[in-house]
Amino acid sequence: MNKPTHPSNLELQALSVLWHEGPSTVSLVHESLPDGRERAYTTVLSVMQSLERKKLVRRIRSGRAHVYESAYSQEIIVRRATDDFVTNAFGGRLGEAVLATLSLGTLTPEEKTNIERELKRHKTMPAKKTAKKAVKKAAPKKAAKKAAPKKAAVKKAAPKKAAKKAAPKKAAKKAAPKKAAKKVAKSAKKAAKKVTKKVVAKKAAPKKAAKKAVKKAAPKKAAKKAAPKKAAKKAAPKKAAKKAAPKKAAKKAAKKK
Repeated sequence: MNKPTHPSNLELQALSVLWHEGPSTVSLVHESLPDGRERAYTTVLSVMQSLERKKLVRRIRSGRAHVYESAYSQEIIVRRATDDFVTNAFGGRLGEAVLATLSLGTLTPEEKTNIERELKRHKTMPAKKTAKKAVKKAAPKKAAKKAAPKKAAVKKAAPKKAAKKAAPKKAAKKAAPKKAAKKVAKSAKKAAKKVTKKVVAKKAAPKKAAKKAVKKAAPKKAAKKAAPKKAAKKAAPKKAAKKAAPKKAAKKAAKKK
């Protein structure tokens, strides 16, 4: 809801009639204005129409007459006027404003009772405010006390968790040199094997060459050894023929005789 427009002094008097008498016609408002001054009916009619334009009152048709009722409660409208009055006339000092107001006339028993009730309420309000302030101040301390064990637990647990998380990393870091050393050792073994193979191959090369030479030379030697035997075999028939020739000649001579 938008803030209502601030009414003039005469408009406030007209509104006070509506607040105390209820919905009223222009005639009733004209007769009941608090200051009791004589005013023309048309003046009060203009005031009510102005209040209607400001949306401070609502006009209702009741038969041939027009009835006006307040659109806002007295508390809402008067609060601003009271603040202005206390500020402008008394510099904001509420006690002086109250005393000045009381000096304007006498109070009815009902009004005195209402004022006493309001004063008692004002007395209890500071106590309630101080209690609320104390509660507000104590609340952070209580929250801090409750949060302290949690923070301590979190702080204690944090290094342990960090240590647990860091342990695999540290183990991995420690294991890394060992793995690197193993890799280096394996590569060194492989290199040594290759070197030994080359050395063995170099050493074995002359032996292989000698074996090949021996194999090549073996047939030649065998051929040399077999040559006299073959020659002997070839010469054997000739020798046998030479030996047999005298025998054959002797046989032929014997036959001729």
